[in-house]
Amino acid sequence: MFKANRLVLAIAAATLTTSVFAAPAGTLATVNGVAIPSSKADLFIKELTARGQKDTPELRAQVKDELIKNEVIYQNALKKDLAKNPEVQMQMDMMKQRILIGADINAFVKANPITDSELRKEYDKIKVNFASKEFKARHILVPTEAEANAIIADLKKGKKFDELAKAKSIDKGSATNGGDLGWANPNNFVKEFGTALAALPKGKMTDKPVKTQFGFHIIKLDDVREAKGPSFEEAKGELMQQMQAQEVQNYVNELVKKAKID
Repeated sequence: MFKANRLVLAIAAATLTTSVFAAPAGTLATVNGVAIPSSKADLFIKELTARGQKDTPELRAQVKDELIKNEVIYQNALKKDLAKNPEVQMQMDMMKQRILIGADINAFVKANPITDSELRKEYDKIKVNFASKEFKARHILVPTEAEANAIIADLKKGKKFDELAKAKSIDKGSATNGGDLGWANPNNFVKEFGTALAALPKGKMTDKPVKTQFGFHIIKLDDVREAKGPSFEEAKGELMQQMQAQEVQNYVNELVKKAKID
C-alpha cells in the first residue's frame, strides 16, 4: 500500500525535472485559488514507479490526495511567515544546495557516459584477481592455545570434528553447523587463517593451533573446487556503479582543486 511520507513527496517534487508520461498540461486540483499542475503528479508517479510501485488509478488518486495536503500545509506555513524563520531559511538553503549538487552530478554523469569498451577494459583488469580455487572448510575457535591443543588431541583420538565444534567453538555462527564455513576464497579470511587453509591438503586439518586476532583455530579442509568468477555481463552493473563513482570523485576533486579556498 502507498504510504509516502509528505516530506518525501515534497522533496521529490523539487528534485524531479522530467516526466515519464506524455500527459497534457492541466490542473490536478485548485487549493484556495492556487492550481496544482497535473505534471507534478506525473513527476511523483515517475519517482514511485522507479521504486517499484505500479502505476494504477488508485496510486494516482493517493498522489493527488498527498499533493492537496502538501499544498494546504504549505499555504498555512506561508500564512504564519515560517519562511522568514532563520532556521527554516537555513534548511531551505541546504535543501536547495543538495538539489543543485545532485543536478550537477547527474549532468556530469550524463555528459560523460562510460562505454562498454571502458567497462570491458576494467573487467579484464580485475578478472585476473579472481580466485582460481575455492575452499570448503570447517574450524573450531577457542580462546587459548591449551584448549586448542586439547581439541587436536581429541580429534586425533577419533572424536568427530563437527561434534567438537558444536560443543567447544566460541564462533557460534559456524558452531551450530559443525564449524562449517562454506565455500570461500582463502583471501576472504584474516591472513593467518587464510594462509593455513590454503596450505592444507584436502581432508586434512591443522596439526597445530592457528593463532589470529580472534583466538586459536583448528582448521579442517573438506573440499576444493575451481572457482568461477562473475562473467562480464554479471559484473557489468556493479562495475558501472564503481566506475561512475570514481569519475564523479575525480570531477569533484578537480572542482575543489580549481576553487579559491581561504
